[in-house]
Amino acid sequence: MSVEPHANGDVESAAGRSVFVYEGPVRLWHWVNALCIVTLAATGYVIASPLPTVAGEASANFLMGYIRFAHFSAAYVFAIGFLVRIYWAVVGNHHARQLFLLPVADAAWWSGLFHELRWYLFLEPTPKKYVGHNPLAHFFMFLFVTVAGVLMIFTGFALYGEGKGLGSWQDALFGWVIPFLGGSQAVHSWHHLGMWGIVCFAIIHVYAAIREDIMSRQTMISTMISGVRTFRE
Repeated sequence: MSVEPHANGDVESAAGRSVFVYEGPVRLWHWVNALCIVTLAATGYVIASPLPTVAGEASANFLMGYIRFAHFSAAYVFAIGFLVRIYWAVVGNHHARQLFLLPVADAAWWSGLFHELRWYLFLEPTPKKYVGHNPLAHFFMFLFVTVAGVLMIFTGFALYGEGKGLGSWQDALFGWVIPFLGGSQAVHSWHHLGMWGIVCFAIIHVYAAIREDIMSRQTMISTMISGVRTFRE
């Protein structure tokens, strides 16, 4: 298959026009973040609804301890990865910044958002093609990755600091979240609600990526592996 580069970095191939979109650190963060979310959701659910019993003497079991350790470890990776992702949004390409910025003053962006909404509801016959995230995906990525990610980090470390006690760095940095949100139980509720929001988003995200890969004639899933988006003829 012949590939001929263009002056703007795009290429034309037998499959159609291809554009390099996502840099290596963005793709690595995406998959590490996905693994963290799966681990955090699974362990968080069990922490919120502990096992009613375990085999043998309770003193001989550390199952919930291992589950909490997995949760806290994944939380640290999630939080550090989020900070690295913010750094790459500053030093990376235009698409790396998209996750943290919504062009709410751009009328064309809003028009595209409602067009995409109608497309997903099967009310539009043809999709528009975007090199990066389409406006609807952009909006929900910002809401459930950026905003929800900040919520989960702040509430999670506030609860962790509550367990570590006064004087811990977690309490010093995030202890204010508990009185701000109305107490420990309210923080637990927000943390739990945030988890379900992210889980629902992840399900829709996977469905939408597969649907777009098939129906809109452009690569989605493979783009987050190779970094290259191909627009099929």
